[in-house]
Amino acid sequence: MIPTVVRKYTPHDEDAVIDMWRRTWQITRPDIDFNDRVPWFRDHLRHTWVPEGHVFIAEQQGAVVGFAVLRPSKNCLEQIAVAPEARGTGVAELLMSVVKDASPEMLELTVNCDNFRAIRFYEKHGFAIISGGENVFSGLPIFLMKWTSGKGLDSRQ
Repeated sequence: MIPTVVRKYTPHDEDAVIDMWRRTWQITRPDIDFNDRVPWFRDHLRHTWVPEGHVFIAEQQGAVVGFAVLRPSKNCLEQIAVAPEARGTGVAELLMSVVKDASPEMLELTVNCDNFRAIRFYEKHGFAIISGGENVFSGLPIFLMKWTSGKGLDSRQ
């Protein structure tokens, strides 16, 4: 197995993260053209996620193979993505562990209702569906999911 290193994002990572995000989501949602969404993603990365959160990069042999975005002020896992070629190698589990360490009491996230692979992954890591809604960008139905450590927060909320 190829060793994976997780580290903090630097501006030098921007193009590799964007390319990996685009390739990953294009496979996950082939009905949406993610090339058209790159400007939005770049802007969001630069002006929202980097200044307001923690962006963790997973690397294998110097290549970006995954990333996760945590917004601590909202206890929100905004994004976790793993390159198609690195799926099944433990990258997602490692990123989830790092995010939980950075937000050790509670996390929330939204996931597309039809992203069954992601929902299974989140449930495996202790998240539960607490409500539904609609993605403001795509109009797709989403679930709000929550994880609590049980340390000081009411895990039934």
